Amino acid sequence: MKNRGKTSGKLLALTLLTLALLAPWGPTSRVQAKKSTTLLGAGATFPYPLYSKWFHIYYQMRGVKVNYQAIGSGGGIRQLLSRTVDFGGTDAFMTKKELAKAPSKIVHIPTALGAVAVTYNLPGKPQLRFTPQVLADIFLGRITRWNDPRLVKINPEVKLPNMKIIVVHRSDGSGTTNIFTDYLSKVSKEWSQRVGQGKSVKWPVGLGGKGNAGVAGLITQIPGSIGYVELAYAEQNHLPVSAIQNRAGNFIKPTLESISLAANIPLPPDTRVSITDTDAPDGYPISGFTWIILYKEQHYSGRNKTRAKALVDLLWWCIHQAQRYNEVLLYGKLPRAAVRQGERTLRSVTFDGKPIIK
Repeated sequence: MKNRGKTSGKLLALTLLTLALLAPWGPTSRVQAKKSTTLLGAGATFPYPLYSKWFHIYYQMRGVKVNYQAIGSGGGIRQLLSRTVDFGGTDAFMTKKELAKAPSKIVHIPTALGAVAVTYNLPGKPQLRFTPQVLADIFLGRITRWNDPRLVKINPEVKLPNMKIIVVHRSDGSGTTNIFTDYLSKVSKEWSQRVGQGKSVKWPVGLGGKGNAGVAGLITQIPGSIGYVELAYAEQNHLPVSAIQNRAGNFIKPTLESISLAANIPLPPDTRVSITDTDAPDGYPISGFTWIILYKEQHYSGRNKTRAKALVDLLWWCIHQAQRYNEVLLYGKLPRAAVRQGERTLRSVTFDGKPIIK
C-alpha cells in the first residue's frame, strides 16, 4: 500500500509537470510570447496581394508578425490618424488637409508601383482599346451600349455586342479610385468639373463593390460590366485588361515595363506625387505609387522602442530585399530614386527625438 501511494504521487507530479510544460501559457510560452512582436497595419487593397506575400516571408525570416487589414486607403488613413495601428497603407498620398489633422508629423514610404487596369465582362473576352474621352464618357454615363459607334471606331477588329454597359466602381474610400479619378480629371474637363478626383466620389452611374476584390467579383458575375481594379486582381480573376491611349497617342496595356516608364520622373522629397497621364511614349497612363504611412516620432500612446524599431526594420526590408517579389505579383519595383528617398525618410524616423536607424 505504501509503495502504491508513492507511485501514485510520482505519477501525479509527473502529470502536473507535463501539463505545465504543454500549457499554451506555461513558463516557456510566456518567454516566447514576450519576445515576439505583432505589428498592426490597415489600408489599401491595391497592394494587398503583395503585402500578404511580403509579411508572410518576413515572419518566417524574423519572427515578426504583421497583421494587415485591407480595408481601403481611406480606412487606413483614418486608423493611423486615430493611432489604432502602427502603420497605414494608401495609394492616395495624404492631402495637406489630412496631414493637418494628424497629432504629429506623418511620413510616406513608397513601397511599390502598380497599375489600375480597366477590365470588363464580354463574350469571348476580346482585347479592347479605349481613348481617354471614350473612357470618361462611359463612366459619366454618356456611352451606354457596347456597340456605340465611338467604341466600334477604336475597336474595328472586334465585333462588339448590342449589350448595355454596366459600370462597376468602388463603394469604399479607395486609393485605387483616387488614381483612376485623378487620371479622368486630367483627361476630361467634364469629369473634372462634374465628379472630380478623390478616394471617394459621387459616381454618375454604376454599382459599387467593396475593395478591389469586390469590384473584380461583380465584373466576373455581371455580363456587359466594366470597371477598374489593380492589375493583380484582374489577373487573379482571369479578366481581360484593356489598352489605354496615352498622351503620346499610343494604346498601351498595363505591364511591368509600361508601369515603370510612367514612374520615370523626378520625385519630391516627400514622394507625394501623381504619375497618371504620363507623357512617356510607352508608359501606361493609369499608374501609381502605393505608400506605407507612419508617424515620424514613434514614442506615443505607450509605444516602446522595441516596437518602433521593429516597424522601421520591416519598412527598410520592404524597400530593399522585398522588392525581389514585386514583379512576380505584377507590381513594379521601386525606381532607385524612390528607394533613396525612402531611405532618407526612414533615417529621419525617431524615438524620443533620436533616430531609430543609426
